[in-house]
Amino acid sequence: MTTNLTRPISKKLLFSILVVTIGAEVLLYLTRYSSMAGTLYDALMVSSFFIGWELYRRLGSPGDKAKTRRQLTLQFTGAFLIFFLGSTVINVYSANTFQDFSDHYEQYVHDYADMQAYDPGDEETTTEPVWAFFEKVDLVGYDIFADTLAGLEEVWRLAYIILFLLLFKKIFRKRWESGRRDMFLMAALFLTTILFGIDHTLDSAQPWSIKIGSIVTFANMGLLFGLILLWTRNLWVTVLVHALYDITATLSWYYVEYAVELFALAVLVVHLILFTLEKVHQKRLNRELQTIELQQTTEVLQNAE
Repeated sequence: MTTNLTRPISKKLLFSILVVTIGAEVLLYLTRYSSMAGTLYDALMVSSFFIGWELYRRLGSPGDKAKTRRQLTLQFTGAFLIFFLGSTVINVYSANTFQDFSDHYEQYVHDYADMQAYDPGDEETTTEPVWAFFEKVDLVGYDIFADTLAGLEEVWRLAYIILFLLLFKKIFRKRWESGRRDMFLMAALFLTTILFGIDHTLDSAQPWSIKIGSIVTFANMGLLFGLILLWTRNLWVTVLVHALYDITATLSWYYVEYAVELFALAVLVVHLILFTLEKVHQKRLNRELQTIELQQTTEVLQNAE
């Protein structure tokens, strides 16, 4: 995998990688001072889709077989269930270990939910239901839009992994050429994990008691996403897992109670059904292959006689 990830890249692509990684860090930090920086960050996340389109093939190998739709769906459902279980453990750990962070985050969710439910009782609003409808659409729509963009943070992750690997290849040339490259991949994953945690504290000033909890919690989440990315070798599956988890989490906090758990249950049911169908399909293919091999063996024996 490391050989494919560190294939030569053009100056244009290198510049794009730097923009979607370091540029994103700068814009995230500036969002604490400027709303325009937030708008530019959103635009950068949208444009990162096209950078991801240039990078996603590097996760595979030339000899990889194309997966069927069922296999891709199984890959997604399995990855989502792994992340759901892992994130549950992380949330429980953080809630018990970083009390200040946990209390701060719960207060943030509570305040945002109150803001969503706020009704000023304006006469125009009450007499014009259409305005109230579109206000709700705007609120929900923006949340879903932001969560969808969050999924594209996986392009950021892959870009950083590639960037770190290219640096390792340049700096540690002898060790790289010796063939022991898994350690470099793990180091790149670790560094992106730490950065992912730090990034979630850049947009606002927080006390260190809260900041440490935030960094550790989101770094652990980032590690899960990174492992899923390397396990599936599929950028878009990881993007989809990230986006859908964030969307259902937002729905669960503000709109539909237990949305994450209900969605995870539905994914589990789909996964079990598809897994069973895939097993049956593979058994049928194996039987057909054995039949063909038996026929070929019989023909060879007959010709030999």
